Order: sequence, then C-alpha cells, then structure tokens
Amino acid sequence: MDIPFWAWLAVLGAIIAMLAVDLVAHRKAHVIGVREAAAWSAFWVATGVGFGVVVWWVWGPESGQQYFAGYLIEKSLAVDNVFVWAIIFAAFAVPREYQHRVLFLGVLGALLFRGLFIAAGSALIENFSWVLYVFAALLVYTGWRMFRSRNEHVHPERSRILRLFRRFVPMTDAYYGQRFLIRRAGAVVATPLLAVLVLVELTDIVFAVDSIPAIFAVTTEPFLVFTANAFAILGLRAMYFLLADLVHRFVYLKLGLSAVLIWVGVKMLLLDVVKIPTSVSLAVVATIIAVAVAASLRATRGQGRRTVEAAPAGAFRIADEAEMAQAQPLLRRRREGAMRR
Repeated sequence: MDIPFWAWLAVLGAIIAMLAVDLVAHRKAHVIGVREAAAWSAFWVATGVGFGVVVWWVWGPESGQQYFAGYLIEKSLAVDNVFVWAIIFAAFAVPREYQHRVLFLGVLGALLFRGLFIAAGSALIENFSWVLYVFAALLVYTGWRMFRSRNEHVHPERSRILRLFRRFVPMTDAYYGQRFLIRRAGAVVATPLLAVLVLVELTDIVFAVDSIPAIFAVTTEPFLVFTANAFAILGLRAMYFLLADLVHRFVYLKLGLSAVLIWVGVKMLLLDVVKIPTSVSLAVVATIIAVAVAASLRATRGQGRRTVEAAPAGAFRIADEAEMAQAQPLLRRRREGAMRR
C-alpha cells in the first residue's frame, strides 16, 4: 500500500480541523444531554465510516476491509474505556458541565501517545518480524485476563497513581470551574480536575497496550493503524455522554471483548500457518460484538438510565463565590502581563 506524504498531511489537517470545530462548539461549559451526544456520535461515526469508504475506493477492497476491521476493534474496546471514565468521574464527583473539557484534553493526549506507540510498533515489526508473535501472545493473555475479571470494576480511590499525585502535587478539594490550576495563599495548587485528567490519560495509555496490537493483527500498514485509531478515538467524548448512564446494561460486553482479543491474537499466532482473510476477521469481530451487545440489552431489558456509582476518592465540592473571586486576580495579572508584553 503506497501512501503519499500528502495523504498523511491531509488526514492530520482534517483531524486538527475537527478538533478545532469540537472545541469551538463546546467552548462554554454546559451539561451535554443525550440528544446532543447522539448527534455528535452520529457525526463522528459517519466521519469514520466515510473515511473508510475513501480508503476502499482509493486503495482497494483489501485496504478498506483492513481499515474497517481496525476501526471496529478500536471502537469496541473504546466502550470499555468509556465505562472506566464514568467510574472515575463518579469517584471524583466531577460536575457534568466540566467533563467535556477533561475528555477533550484526554483525547488529544491519546492521539499523541497512540501516534508514538504506532510509530514504535511499526518500526519494531519492520525490523523484528517476530514481534508480531509477542503482540499475539499479549492479546491472548489480555483476553483471558479480561474474561477472568469480567465482573470486577476499577477503583479510582485505590489508585497508586492518585496516591503519588496527592503526595507530590498540592491539591484543593474544590472545583474552580474548568480550571486545572489555581493560586491559593500565594502558591499554585491543582484542582481535582487535574487529578482526573491524569487518571483519564493514564487509563487510555493502558488501553492502548491492548488496542494497538489488536489492530496490528489485521494490518501492519501504519497509515491504516493510525487512522483507524484516530477516527475511533475522536468520537469517544460523544460516546461517553451517550452511554455513561447505560453502563449497567452492557453486562456481557467484557465477555465479547475478551473473545475479540483472543480471536485476533490466535489469528496473529497462526499467521505463518493459516492466512485468514481480512473479510473473515471483520465478520467474526462484528458478529462477536453484535451478539455481546444484543445479549446484554436483552438480559437487562426494561432497565433505564441511571447514574454510575463509585466509592468516593475524596470529599470534593464546587468552590463558592468568595473562593472563586479570590482566584480572579491571578487571571487579571496574567492578562495585564500579556498586554504589557
């Protein structure tokens, strides 16, 4: 597959443009409702599918199928990521109107880190082909581990990262709007929103260890691996606001995801023995996810939306007017300094 340099530039330019549009559309903090989340989800899915059609048309059916297989795998694994975010937000009692800001920066960081991981993975595969078997073994192990722990949940309040963050970074117990840092008593301190951002970012890095090797199982073309990841990740924020209150209904999703990881891992292990067509891989992944989702919704039919519950990671609150006013002079000094410069 011959990818011209301009194609990379065009994709990166499109991603930056879409992020800018999303940032402008959500520049003011507000609660994102189900209808708005559904509209944005439809937009991002249409964008990802539309790009796949372009790949199919320009580079042929095989490349198109590889892209769609990677996109579907990443999108499916991302749902589990969304559920972890919901628990983190619940544990920190993050007001819903501030959550988009955290997710926007989290997704931006995810794109950067995954780009680095994909570049490193591609370089390793190009120079050491046996690395594919390492990825395959990792996927099978991860799938089995996910199967065994399918009924377990994350506990942000027990996170070692959170303990280290609190140990080395002074943090207030109040939210000051969408700010991550404030000045209090002459010192710059973090708000709980910064701790949440750190956990969200690190969570995505952990998930990338599973999802990126899974996409390498269907294609080793860096352009397809990156674009499948990017277009699936871009819709994560909208997916979160659409599905966060439905976590309890996807009771068999982890079972399905573990089957997907084991399937692509075994497929990669048998690479030199049996070459499984990409169309077959795509069909198997789509069937596993569809069955898991359908079985989950059937088993939980009649249950509506409900707020995610989690053990509190601390006693967090929203800063009152007096506290907010005390933080204002810092902003004014910054603006005055910028004007003088």
